[in-house]
Amino acid sequence: MSKNRGFWANFGVVRRKTNKLLHLFLYFFITVLCIIGSPVLAQVSSTNKALSQLMIAYAPPQAIASTSISLFQQGKVLYDTGNFAAAVQILQQAAAEYRQQGDNLKLATTLSNLSLAYQQLGAWTEAQQAITDSLNLLRGQTHSQNLPVFAQSLDIQGRLQLAMGQTEAALATWQQTAAIYKQTNNYNGVVRSQINQAQAWRTQGFYRRAVDILEAATKQLASQPDSREKALGWRSLGDALLVSGDLEISENALQQSLKIAQRLKSDADIGASLLSLANNARTGQKKQKAINYYQQTFQISPLPLTKVQAQINHLSLLIEDQQLTQAQGLIPSIQSQLTQLPPSRASIYAQIHLAQSLMKLSIRNGEQESAISPPVPNPHHLAKLLATTVQQSRNLGDQRAEAYALLSLGSLYEQMNQLSDAQDLTQQGLILAQTSHAPEIAYRLQWQLGRLLRAQKDIPGAIAAYDTAVDILNSLRNDLVAINQDVQFNFRDSVEPVYRQSVDLLLQSPDGTLNDSTLNKVRQRIETLQLAELDNFFREACLQGNVVSLDQVVDQDNVNAAIFYPIILPEQIHVIAKIPHQSLRHYSTNISQTEVEQALNKLRYQLVNPSATNAIKKQSQQVYKWLIQPVESELSASKVNTLVFVLDGALRNLPMAALYDGQQFLVEKYAIALSIGLQLQNPKPLLRQNLRALTAGLTQPPPDYSHWSPLPAIKSEVNLIASAGVSTTSLLDQQFTSKALEKQVNTTPYNVVHLATHGQFSSSAKDTFILAADGPINVRQFDSILRNRHETQAQDVELLVLSACQTASGDDHAALGLAGAAVRAGAQSTLASLWQIDDESTAFFVGKFYQELHKGNITKAAALRHAQLELLQHPNYKAPSFWSTYVLIGNWL
Repeated sequence: MSKNRGFWANFGVVRRKTNKLLHLFLYFFITVLCIIGSPVLAQVSSTNKALSQLMIAYAPPQAIASTSISLFQQGKVLYDTGNFAAAVQILQQAAAEYRQQGDNLKLATTLSNLSLAYQQLGAWTEAQQAITDSLNLLRGQTHSQNLPVFAQSLDIQGRLQLAMGQTEAALATWQQTAAIYKQTNNYNGVVRSQINQAQAWRTQGFYRRAVDILEAATKQLASQPDSREKALGWRSLGDALLVSGDLEISENALQQSLKIAQRLKSDADIGASLLSLANNARTGQKKQKAINYYQQTFQISPLPLTKVQAQINHLSLLIEDQQLTQAQGLIPSIQSQLTQLPPSRASIYAQIHLAQSLMKLSIRNGEQESAISPPVPNPHHLAKLLATTVQQSRNLGDQRAEAYALLSLGSLYEQMNQLSDAQDLTQQGLILAQTSHAPEIAYRLQWQLGRLLRAQKDIPGAIAAYDTAVDILNSLRNDLVAINQDVQFNFRDSVEPVYRQSVDLLLQSPDGTLNDSTLNKVRQRIETLQLAELDNFFREACLQGNVVSLDQVVDQDNVNAAIFYPIILPEQIHVIAKIPHQSLRHYSTNISQTEVEQALNKLRYQLVNPSATNAIKKQSQQVYKWLIQPVESELSASKVNTLVFVLDGALRNLPMAALYDGQQFLVEKYAIALSIGLQLQNPKPLLRQNLRALTAGLTQPPPDYSHWSPLPAIKSEVNLIASAGVSTTSLLDQQFTSKALEKQVNTTPYNVVHLATHGQFSSSAKDTFILAADGPINVRQFDSILRNRHETQAQDVELLVLSACQTASGDDHAALGLAGAAVRAGAQSTLASLWQIDDESTAFFVGKFYQELHKGNITKAAALRHAQLELLQHPNYKAPSFWSTYVLIGNWL
């Protein structure tokens, strides 16, 4: 009997846990992504899912008398079969008996379980009353036998609080629960409370903190026998790691959870783990694998909420892939499943998510001009559906859910061009989002308000709304947005447009003139966007620490440098130029973003072809006219010899050195460097008299990477660095392992790290790596290696050279990986290549670069230029494909 009681108590933990899981992912995955965003994932809802199998929890032997076991067991059986209304009646009878007997302990236990049944029915007022009565009976009782019952009732209260959107209250409740479990030496209970707290932290957006708590909890569970609690711990950890961007480790944790659930033959937990695995696969762009998992979830899980979440995610994925007929086929089943759910935040978000998918389906269907039968619900039907979610949220007293529902309904009215109604709904949502401290919803509402005001020609009001939206996003950078998967999953749809539309609005001056204040605001906004992109890439905030304004460097330290900030907007390409000791210059070209990107992609394709020099000149001249030509004479008059570019969008995949003015390439006139933003960290010249380099090279890729070509000239490259007068320590071939690299970086004061090996930069962190003899060193691992150096070495790495690496082919945002590696490496400057060329020309280039660098009295940008000119003048390497691939990022001094 006691064994069964423990088993069902674990079910109670699962349901509590799952509750949070739902609220984290359903809330953040769907909430932050409004209808105008891309389809999003609904996360494992553990909220109601475990309840459907949760036999009445927490029934200590001493709490239930033999005369009432039959009633209690009847209620349990009814509960297990989903007949919650009948379970409520039986438990009410049991409660009446205990009340008549004056047995407060048994009465408190029954009332807490009654609260569970009421929660499943969505009877929130009754659930709240039952758990309040239970806790009132238990408070003040100090008998040791009462404490476990008190802790269990608190657990149920926390579950109710989270279900009603009272996240902070739930966290406080579970912290109290943990203290009681610790007092009674119930360490399994402590672990359960830790898992609960982690979910509460996740619901508030603090994912890193949740991961730390869950990792500690799963370590404690590792030596324990299989239990639903253990399955839940692994699943919760996997979900938190997914949000943090660690897809592979997340999948491993989720597979652990699945195996435990399968051994326990718990269909509810199997379904929950499959749903999490599906979300993991989808985030990793393994779409067919995700679909298979969603379908398995629907077939296996006995829980309506889990089933509908799987189908909603499946639907959104089908719409994303333009599989509209298959998508339409899922809708009746989803609608049927939704009708089985009692009102809760989970069911509200599920309805909103369905409405968003239906709106997208309608849009996609209209674009294809094909009839779908039965037809997609019309906007008025969707408005009615969303209005219902508003009312349900209001009835629950869940202000966050109501704010999100109002956001979604306002977005629908915006699409229907009912702007006044949309604005009214949006402003109502804003009040609630601010009251409930929901910045991740508030920024979306401010963005929506800005669009609505702009459409109604209220430009000052629109600018103010956009400014507030950006301010909220900036305030979230260090804790929520940087690792909020729903924002990240559709970063280009739900974050990037806020910045770009704001910039577009600021640049639309009626008279065509813009003052320095506005232009500087535009620059700062674009810089913030680029830093947010890097945060999104690494899933944590980058570029913290002491920095110096680029304008200050140009006006005081390097008066022969000019800075260019091109900005690609939907109908124009804008450029803001900073020339030493002058006000900011602004100019623009009317051309669509599509045309710009097509031209840039075509040029990028030609640049890797050694025989395409004439085509490159023609195509790059057009880019030169956009970016440089309007201030060409001013550069000459100011004796500018260095150009620093803060590039935007597809421009980041192009080497500015290859731009052509009709007579010369840009590199023939200027030294060129790139910057991530408007600031530099530690902008100091390299100490040439004491160049110490750690060189690591791999002439032969490891066996699993045999498709990469050998690089025999790397030995010559390393020798040329030494012959240039640089003191070197080398790790070649089998000596070049990740551990050896880490050891050398952290034990010797090198100011240059030169890595001559294959590598790839991608818009995905997991696909950004360099090759060592023992396999790839991922950008995160590489970042960790160099960051650990700061604990042992006072001297910074002033220059990081990544030779023979390349940006991923066909990846329009691959340069993000290069920029990310450069920024996070901790090096003041990074020299790398956008594409790989033959290793002999690379060795030649590297030798010339270090020769120039060692001469002294020359900037790193100038050393790069001179080395590039040596290639350009070489009969075998004069094509732009050889010399233009190299880019310098960061401190060019």
